[in-house]
Amino acid sequence: MTAASFAHADLEHDGQIEPAIDYLQIDDAQQDSLTPEAALNLPGWQILNGESPNFGYTEAPVWLRFSPPISSSKMHQILDIRYPQLDSVKIYLFRDGKLIDELITGDRMPLKSRPLRHPHFLLPYTVDPGSSYQFVIRVQTNGALQVPITLWQRDRFFDHTFAADQAHAIYYGILITVIFFNLFVFAALREATYLYYALSTLGYLVMLSTLRGMAFVYIWPGSPWLQNQSMMVSVPFALLFSSLFARAFLDLKHSSPALDRWVRVSVYLNLAAIAGTFILDYNTSMRLSVALAIPGCLLLTLLGPIEWLKGNRQAGLYTLAWGALTIGSALTALNKYGVVPTNFVTEFGMEIGSALEAILLSIALAARLYRERSDKMDAQEAQLQALAARRKAELRMMDQALHHPLTGLPNRSSFELHLQDTLTRKPDKRHAVGVIQLTNLQAITKTLGHQNADQVLKLAARRFNIICRDLPGIQIVEHSETRSFFVAALESATFGFVIDAEEVKAMPRRVVQCLEAIRKPIEYLGMQLPLDPLAGISVYPDHATDINTLIRQAYIALESEDSAERGLAYYKPEADSYNTGRLTLVSELREALDTNQLALYFQPKLSLSSRNVVGAEALIRWPGKATPISAEEIISVAEQTGLIKPLTRWVLEQALKARDKLIAAGYNDLSISVNISPNNLREPEFPLFVQRLMTSYHQHAGKIILEVTETSMMQDPVNSLRALRSLDFTGIPLSIDDFGSGYSSLSYIKRLPASEIKIDRSLISDLEFQADDRVIVKTTINMCHDLGYTVVAEGVEDESTLRLLREMNCDMVQGYVMTPPLPFDDFVRWLANQAQQEQRRA
Repeated sequence: MTAASFAHADLEHDGQIEPAIDYLQIDDAQQDSLTPEAALNLPGWQILNGESPNFGYTEAPVWLRFSPPISSSKMHQILDIRYPQLDSVKIYLFRDGKLIDELITGDRMPLKSRPLRHPHFLLPYTVDPGSSYQFVIRVQTNGALQVPITLWQRDRFFDHTFAADQAHAIYYGILITVIFFNLFVFAALREATYLYYALSTLGYLVMLSTLRGMAFVYIWPGSPWLQNQSMMVSVPFALLFSSLFARAFLDLKHSSPALDRWVRVSVYLNLAAIAGTFILDYNTSMRLSVALAIPGCLLLTLLGPIEWLKGNRQAGLYTLAWGALTIGSALTALNKYGVVPTNFVTEFGMEIGSALEAILLSIALAARLYRERSDKMDAQEAQLQALAARRKAELRMMDQALHHPLTGLPNRSSFELHLQDTLTRKPDKRHAVGVIQLTNLQAITKTLGHQNADQVLKLAARRFNIICRDLPGIQIVEHSETRSFFVAALESATFGFVIDAEEVKAMPRRVVQCLEAIRKPIEYLGMQLPLDPLAGISVYPDHATDINTLIRQAYIALESEDSAERGLAYYKPEADSYNTGRLTLVSELREALDTNQLALYFQPKLSLSSRNVVGAEALIRWPGKATPISAEEIISVAEQTGLIKPLTRWVLEQALKARDKLIAAGYNDLSISVNISPNNLREPEFPLFVQRLMTSYHQHAGKIILEVTETSMMQDPVNSLRALRSLDFTGIPLSIDDFGSGYSSLSYIKRLPASEIKIDRSLISDLEFQADDRVIVKTTINMCHDLGYTVVAEGVEDESTLRLLREMNCDMVQGYVMTPPLPFDDFVRWLANQAQQEQRRA
């Protein structure tokens, strides 16, 4: 069998053949007038030795010639040049030495110049039996000059093309799916990593679709310039966003700043390469892009192992992905340079590598997304647990703030809230406010001790709650799922209740029965202990219309002679011994202000960390008064009569003058705290007065602290907050006094511009003996520290309590453990004595 018949047999059997090709390269000067007939007969043709023609990057034209096998029958065949990146392709077909067909095309010409709509350069032809055929092809391009040629049986070619198109469709489908998946994730999370990866994958998709000519056929068949420009831009575009993705995915900015700098250099170089595609010629631009792609891919591939060795858990799949892409890209690039021969692996290396890279990195991103979601869920769960714990602590604090710590009954604050709510909801009804006081509890305490007295008080509270529920018209102070409270603990040995006055009046016998039950002794430790309870009642609206006055009047009734005789008494205005005395007291207080009879006493504040006195609280006193009057009574009278305004201003001025003397005595850093009334906070001009006063005494800036009680702020929270913010704006430090003595919204307290919290003495006095108090105080200190407050404990009377507070990390203490409040001169001498003691200890 001859060689021709052997080749023909192969063509008929396999449907394709790669012919033996001769090639010719001649000087450019001979190209203009050279015809295919002349070129065919020129000397210098060389044999390619069966390899697919690959001449690397050359701009010189190349002539190729070969002969299809001779056929014994008529056959329809197709000439297939499988490399679509050729600028100029001229195909000439000779039969028995005569030119019978020609095709002039290339990727610089519109797709319509080709006889078949296909990415490859195709020429269909028919072979007649017994004739001799010969092809002469002239090829020239600015890029890599490759001319892989295959001769096909026409039917076999279309079958092969259909299978190849399916494979490409799968590949493009993978990349498009990856692109849209990551774009959706980016749209949901707004994280740039997913956007970078989607754009880098888009770069590979555009690059390979233009490299294979698919984009030219289906997207821009009439724009050869756009086809070539997309090819040039896609390479640096893909590498640019691959570098940005690697930088973000591996977090190089924090994990490896040195590698991060190299990746940024790669980003800048690829940006320059993108710009160069619009300036440089095609050949130079492609060489530059490929030259940058090889080291760029190597750099991105090396990042994976380096970060993997450092323990970066993101780097495992990244290393495998970029390894596959780098190997595929390197084979494709080397094939473009003509270093390696053209075969399936070198020709489709980048497609294989990019598909593996897309799949592996999609898995890595999905794993990363899962880990991030898991981490976020863990963090949210931890946050929810912390919030639940905090909420539980807050609820416990609120519960403690609203209940008596010993008896568990609603406390005074809870009782006042209930009473206010009752008067608001039922203003047209008559309500009786009752107060029961155990007059013998103090004697029991002295006889049996505090612990036994506490147990007796618990028994009394339980009994009173059971007895009072049978009172006609009794109102529930507080209700829970487990029990109802009909009485509240106003003080340690005092209980309060609210009943319907009309129902009580209609059923006097039931009231007498309840009173008799209350008066019965308590059985405890085999003893019958009399509590000698006394009760007082005031009626709304007969006696008063506000809750404070009603409770006060019930107390006054309790202390009346009628209560002492019968155990129960209603309030009688004519028997109120406080009225006339209060009128006299108002007049005397006004005169005392005018004649400067009042004085400030000072109680020091001790820092537990430094053991130094850091400040003092200024407390008002009335030294010249024959009958001692407490500061609380002075303030109460002043608030009720409008004297609080001049009184507060006098206290502030005296405090500033006292601090002048402290500075003169060498105590420059001591601060002075001054109590202000809620009435002051309702004065529109009060913040302005304080600002002007501090301007006149600018040397005391930051050292005069204004204290406002927790409960007073809740009387008018809106105006109080507005005034306190105005004071804070002027630079006046603010302190919340008596914290824990009443009920206030924790969210409201958090909004206050205060820097200091003073825990009320009611929580401090029994700190050594009451475990519940210790829990509350410890929780309060921790919470206040978390919110940024300095904590001061009031009413510290002994060293054991002071030691407990130091262990709880309390900041400062104030109380009789150091000294009672002292006049200014005595206070200065006390400071000097303390300093001498510290020196002796040192």
